[in-house]
Amino acid sequence: MTIKGSATVVKNAGSHFLLSELPEWAPFPAVLKGKIRLRGSTATNPVAVGDVVDYEARIPDGASADAIDLGNPALICAVRDRKNHVIRKSTNLSRQSHVIAANIDMAYIVISLYFPEIKLPFLDRILVTCEVYGIPVTIVMNKTDLYRAEAQEQINRFRDIYEAAGYRVLETSVMTREGVGELREEIAGKVCLFSGESGVGKSSLIKAIDPSLDPKVGRISDVHLQGMHTTSLYEMYRVGSGGYIIDTPGLRGFGLVSLEREEIALYFPEMLKLSEQCRFAPCTHTHEPGCAVKEAVDEGRISPERYASYLGMLEEDSKFRQ
Repeated sequence: MTIKGSATVVKNAGSHFLLSELPEWAPFPAVLKGKIRLRGSTATNPVAVGDVVDYEARIPDGASADAIDLGNPALICAVRDRKNHVIRKSTNLSRQSHVIAANIDMAYIVISLYFPEIKLPFLDRILVTCEVYGIPVTIVMNKTDLYRAEAQEQINRFRDIYEAAGYRVLETSVMTREGVGELREEIAGKVCLFSGESGVGKSSLIKAIDPSLDPKVGRISDVHLQGMHTTSLYEMYRVGSGGYIIDTPGLRGFGLVSLEREEIALYFPEMLKLSEQCRFAPCTHTHEPGCAVKEAVDEGRISPERYASYLGMLEEDSKFRQ
């Protein structure tokens, strides 16, 4: 006997998936039925964690209608329309892109100022992508116990930059449990993406939120102080106190997808607010006279770090965007 239904993708292991009919948590295996292509998408993965999909599954003889045969994977037949998604382009000259996760209520971008040292252009590319798809973002500054005493000035500077741009910054530490309880409360009832560069302590933070979870925990290379890849799968976890966390592999690069050159500034909130005051429209905020954004940079109302990230996105058009 075959049944049809819909479920959420909770794990993506290449060509194999786990699905669950949320809010029920009873994952079962699935594979793609033939080739699935999303309209207008060039992503290498047509199905991502967080997607709601239609499936067909076999029911063992004599079993109840909800007893899916775990020995025979269900077949994913179609992907339902997404409310949003996070997508990245490989930071090389290929045109391939990859959907990180879909249907997200909140994105937590985990960073560490040191160990490994933060790369602001990387963070800003993720923030721009979340802005494009209307995904609320909280920046989680992790590992604060390792550097707060020596780097309070740098912490304050980072907060000034990103809070002025409109982003919330939450300081956390797995060792001291700072911010962990706050995260646990916020996640309840939501599907939340946790993403960031390799080595920032994302998996350890998830385990601190719910000790029953077992995301892989990595280490830092002593030679390069760069994060060693640990998470290799895209996976959703159900948090015991409520809500769901989508864990992603540590990222080493993040290229923008499907943004026109003149659109990039629209997704820097602090630039968008001032762009209407520019003498010319559209304005690239690079060379035009009477540019309110350049004036704000000169006066310190927009950080030179964020403006440098913006210029980098313009200059690296052929490398980082399709």
